[in-house]
Parts: sequence; structure tokens; C-alpha cells
Amino acid sequence: MKTMAGNYFEDFTLGMELVHATPRTVSEGDVALYTALYGPRFAPTSGATVAAIMGQDRMPLDGMLVFHVVFGKTVPDVSLNAVANLGYAECRFGVPVFPGDTLAARSEVIGLKANRDGKTGVVYVHSSGTNQRGETVLDYVRWVMVRKRDESSPAPETTIPELAATVPVDAFDVPWDLRGQSFDTTLSGSPFLWDDYEVGERIDHVDGMTIEEAEHMLATRLYHNTAKVHFNHHVESQGRFGRRIVYGGHIISLARALSYNGLANAVSIAAINGGTHSNPTFAGDTVYAWSEVLERLELPGRADLGALRLRTVATKDLACAAFPHRGADGKHLPNVVLDLDYTVLIPRRA
Repeated sequence: MKTMAGNYFEDFTLGMELVHATPRTVSEGDVALYTALYGPRFAPTSGATVAAIMGQDRMPLDGMLVFHVVFGKTVPDVSLNAVANLGYAECRFGVPVFPGDTLAARSEVIGLKANRDGKTGVVYVHSSGTNQRGETVLDYVRWVMVRKRDESSPAPETTIPELAATVPVDAFDVPWDLRGQSFDTTLSGSPFLWDDYEVGERIDHVDGMTIEEAEHMLATRLYHNTAKVHFNHHVESQGRFGRRIVYGGHIISLARALSYNGLANAVSIAAINGGTHSNPTFAGDTVYAWSEVLERLELPGRADLGALRLRTVATKDLACAAFPHRGADGKHLPNVVLDLDYTVLIPRRA
């Protein structure tokens, strides 16, 4: 047997280490395709001149493109037989990634929980991505619901890891340096800086983007994401939804791109504190988003940049002027597809 069917729930053991194939060298082509798929317009990852003003010799990749490449490496070993990716925590973006860098990934199983239906279980993994010099570019925890191969197999002892609610500011890698430079808000597209946002403020990002079948399929292949739920219609037509679901990271990138309208100077993501893909998304759905400022944070020793902890909620086929979130029962509304808690870096007023 030379082919691999991927790991099922009963194949995972606590402490199991996974070294993921294959290292991936990222290129200018990946950057162009990422832009074509999502349309992000954040200045220092769109223009080399702005990146230079902010302390970089070259324009780095958008952090979410790095996330997708590293995440995709983990899929064949962690979530090939997944029903759904459930959440994220303790996600820290590391050193910048540039075209020509080669990224690799490895994971450790840190938690297991069998589901009551006897057909699936939840696997918690701590994954990290590194460049060709061994430097960390991404470090995160995620948990995923995985099918069992044999429903009669015994359940493992339940182990659920304790996870931090947020990534502390002193753990951030800050690639930008504006000390001695002024940030050009005309070129960035918005006059609003760290000083202009208030805790509790809500922002409707107004715009919507419709997902085409070809787009999410292209994205899934671009990141080497081989999960059946995303690319195999022959299998998924017989599943619980009768069709392929859109990769959750695709929704994060769409929501991040939409957030430019209102948060244009949130130049990069420093951390993802937590997140839930609360409902599935399918081709043909139109994604909208709104954000709430949860915290305004100072960076140690820095007066040129600050951080905003945000909650961004993405919806499908539902505009966000009324800031839709949860119903009276406390559950996410059926049109809410993403609830993401993350922290961004943003220039401060001189």
C-alpha cells in the first residue's frame, strides 16, 4: 500500500509529533494570486516603497498568506479526514516572510476528545512554521473535528489543553519601524491611526464579496490544502451538506480584506487570540464583515506603533449595518460564519 488515506481520529495519540511534507518556496506569483483572490490593500504589503519607509528592505508577504501556506502543510496529516476546523488560539505571527523564502511546518498533538456520536472526535494540535533559517514565521494552536475510521474503536482519555485567552503584547514580533519616519496616511488610504479608535467602537466594513466556486478551489490548491471537504465534490455530494464547504481561512482573508474599509492603517496582524468558524460557507455566498475594538494596547518601548485587539465578525448574505452576531439564545446567528478575535499593529500619531 503506497498511498496514504490520512489520519483518522483513532490514529492520533497525545504527544504525537508530525513533520509535514513538503517545504514550500513562496514567490511573487503567490503574492499576485493572493491579491487576485482577496484584494487586500494594506499599504506595506502592497507597496515596496511603503515597506521601505516602515523599515523593510523588501516588501514582505501578507501575514495571512503565510498562515495559509503553513496551515496547508498540516492538512494531509491533521485534517485530511476532517468534518470541520473548529477554532484557533495562541496564534503568533513571527519574522516577516519574503518571496524566495522556503516554509516548512511541524505539529504536536496536545489534546484529544471523543464526541458522543461515536463517529468523530476533536484533535488539538500545536503547529509551527519556520523559514529556511529555522526562524519561526507562525506558531498557533487549532482544533479540528476528525472522522473515525472504525466507529467501534475505543475512545481515548479526554485531554483538553489550557489555552491563553490572548497573546500578550510582549510576545509580538513587530516587523515595522517608523521611528524617525512619518506614516503617509494619504498613500495608506485613511487618516485614522491608533489614537483615533475607542474601545467598544464598532465599524461596519460596508462592502461585500461573493465567493465563486473557482476561487475557493484555486485557493485550496494554492495552499496545498487537500481536505476532502473543500475539493472533492464526488465525496462531499454524499455528505451532510451535499456540497463542498469553503476553507475557513478563505473567509478570514476575505474578512481581513473587507476590513480595510474602516481599518486601512491596521498594517499587519500580530496575533490571532481565538476564532470560530460558526457556520459553513459555500460558493455563491456573499461575505460581509464588521469589527469591534476590544482593547487599545501600547507596545513596550514603542511610540511609533500601537496595537488594537479586534473582534471581526463575518456574515454570509447578510449586510452588517446592524452588527449581527448572536441570537437571544447566545448562539451565533445562522448567517454568521466567522467570529475572530485578533490583534493588529497600527501606526500612532506622532
